[in-house]
Amino acid sequence: MGRPDVIIAGAGPVGLLLGCLLGARGAHVVICERRTGTDDRTRAIGVHPPGLDALDAAGVGTALRAESVALDRGEVHARGRMLASIAFPAERTVRILPQRRTVALLRERLHALGVEVRTDCDVTQVSQDSTGVSVGLRGAAGETTENASLLIAADGVHSGLRAALGIRWCRRGSTARYSMVDAADADDSAIARLYCEPGGLVESFPLPGRRRRWVVRHPPGVPALSGEDFARAVHTRTGIAITPVAPSAFTAAQHRAARTVSGRIVLLGDAAHEISPIGGQGMNLGWVDARVLADALGQSGLGGLAAYERRAARAAADVQRRATFYMSMGAPARGIRQHAREGAIRLMGTAPLRNAAAALVTMRGI
Repeated sequence: MGRPDVIIAGAGPVGLLLGCLLGARGAHVVICERRTGTDDRTRAIGVHPPGLDALDAAGVGTALRAESVALDRGEVHARGRMLASIAFPAERTVRILPQRRTVALLRERLHALGVEVRTDCDVTQVSQDSTGVSVGLRGAAGETTENASLLIAADGVHSGLRAALGIRWCRRGSTARYSMVDAADADDSAIARLYCEPGGLVESFPLPGRRRRWVVRHPPGVPALSGEDFARAVHTRTGIAITPVAPSAFTAAQHRAARTVSGRIVLLGDAAHEISPIGGQGMNLGWVDARVLADALGQSGLGGLAAYERRAARAAADVQRRATFYMSMGAPARGIRQHAREGAIRLMGTAPLRNAAAALVTMRGI
């Protein structure tokens, strides 16, 4: 097929969506992914309205709507009381679908568009000049070199390409440790519940197939929870009994790349910015960036990258500020601090803080 217009390193949800957007516009796109098989890890589940708009543009929005749960409302609880309840209008609701299914839908769309996705294909080296990018690849066929007009580094938080380019990875704010499980649940209501308890945050979100995701913030100094520890924390903080299930642990942290455009190479998604999963904004921000990038390339080619970078930096800074606030709301608190937090949450049920409350109880971008 000749030289690709764009090589995308990384076949996560952001890289795949960009491939759909560019492929639908007639670009010759090759997506390289070092992993083989499917990724069945417990990952992101929330699709916010801007993310759904991007999925619509990529041609998978209708399929996602058919499989996902549409949230009716979100609730904030503390110490046995509901402090706020926010209804989501049908036209701008949050949808819930495990990331592995969203990725499968994007791959099906790429196949229909004829976009090539190479698995077991790792980017090992990169060089560029005024005419293009030369990308060294290693896979089952051995070492090869591919040339393209543009390289998109969508290779995740631990981006090897970002490191190879010498781009600083700047930490923003504090970190916190969480665990989560997906479990069968008789509660089939389409309600997201957030428990801002003295002992720390507990989140509960509906999943397709009468299942729920539970998320628990670890007590200070506790790096890991067993299934029994997890169930005990949920019960102690909320009074709800769940079946012990071995959880997946993760650290919520925030970073931002010092720059996201280097000549003909663009950092995208988690390679460009790590967003705390609290609030469910990371994957959605990556999708929005992918849509803006595709539009910029379609309208101005490489000349549109500078404006794209400025816009993406502003958006990432705004989202990270919100995520920092959400993390602070879920931290352990007692006494005056807990009372102050509960009062603030009650205020969020009315304008002008209603939107902040809605975002607080919407989904996670894990």
